[in-house]
Amino acid sequence: MLIVSLAFLVFLLMGMPVAFAIGISGALFFVQHPELPSTIPIQLTITQTQNFALLAVPLFILAGNFMNKSGITEQLLRLAGVLAGRLTGGLAQVSVAMAALMGGVSGSCIADAAMQARILGAEMRKRGFSRGYAAGVLSFGSVLTPMIPPGIGFILYGTVGQVSIGRLFAAGFVPALMLWTALALTISATARRRGYAPERATRPSAREIGAAAWGGIWALLFPVFLLVGLRFGIFTPSEIGAFAVVYAVVIGLAAYRQLQGAAMREALESSLMDIGSVMFLLALSAIFGYGIVFERVPEVVSAALLGLTDNPELIMVLVVLFILVAGCFIDGTVLIIMLTPIFLPLVTELGVDPVHFGLVFIIAATIGNFTPPVGSAMYAVCSILRCPIGEYTRESLPFLAVVSAVTALLVFVPQLVLLVPDLIFGKG
Repeated sequence: MLIVSLAFLVFLLMGMPVAFAIGISGALFFVQHPELPSTIPIQLTITQTQNFALLAVPLFILAGNFMNKSGITEQLLRLAGVLAGRLTGGLAQVSVAMAALMGGVSGSCIADAAMQARILGAEMRKRGFSRGYAAGVLSFGSVLTPMIPPGIGFILYGTVGQVSIGRLFAAGFVPALMLWTALALTISATARRRGYAPERATRPSAREIGAAAWGGIWALLFPVFLLVGLRFGIFTPSEIGAFAVVYAVVIGLAAYRQLQGAAMREALESSLMDIGSVMFLLALSAIFGYGIVFERVPEVVSAALLGLTDNPELIMVLVVLFILVAGCFIDGTVLIIMLTPIFLPLVTELGVDPVHFGLVFIIAATIGNFTPPVGSAMYAVCSILRCPIGEYTRESLPFLAVVSAVTALLVFVPQLVLLVPDLIFGKG
């Protein structure tokens, strides 16, 4: 696997699309082992696309695009402005609140960061926010998005690792609230020094909050319906993806009446591109994954780490540090697909709950989307705001520090992650 891994890194440095880099480097494994049938890579690719559990991925992507085009974004922006506009930092606080509310709609931190940069970026600049600070807030704020159901990272991790997706969905709420609070406090402290004023001078009245919440009620209820459906066995994870699509269409047509004509066409076009790229990546990852299992890589990694320590918390810290470094060079989705089969058996052997590990793993992998040199969310925001990467990196350090601190706390206090899943689904 050493040659395969080196080939994968070389292909990435050459700028090759990630899916092709995974597929071609994985195929090299079979060149090294001519005794294996040459038809296996083709069979693996096709078999992966027939995985019924993965049907949830394209369905939730389609539902998210329908929700985004249904007019719900404007309603959630209004609610975020009412809830957070009075806080020090103004639109910066609104953007973080918006990210939390949008989690159940988009499920993708990259999509959320790009959307917010287009909606709020120019307004933040008009109010005196520096480019680097605005880009850092808009980028790191979207770390909340994958924590709220139906985060695509949870679906991928749960499918690859055979972990309950319902418990993973439920596990995200408390960490999302912690991240929101930590980012809000950081914005308050930094914005006060910079003189960034609140967006509104008075506290919102109960009537204002109620009216704004009613406008976004269908988006707020979406994660609730997902968890209720999974908890009571009404839907399987794949079936609830189909429910999500129907729900989004009905809301877009009947409640907001904006998912028509051009909006419907744009949602379908975006979904085709998003689903095509993700499923192509998943299909070719099966070739790479075969070599990992054949060479017993999980056992080798486990033996190496257990040779250093058998303390579960320290092992998780080492894994998180590895993911953070790898995330600087490899997309978070790829990390989830490639590393889950390697690290999950190790931590479960040590008694770590797979839901606890999955939540921490996904946060650590998501952070890579905000850091150079290949952070996808970082590039999306910086390109929209025309912000130099150096300025972005310098001014986003406080947000990186506070998100990393929350992640470390979650490593050592698993009850923060498992509280809601245990309440809803019982002890795992």
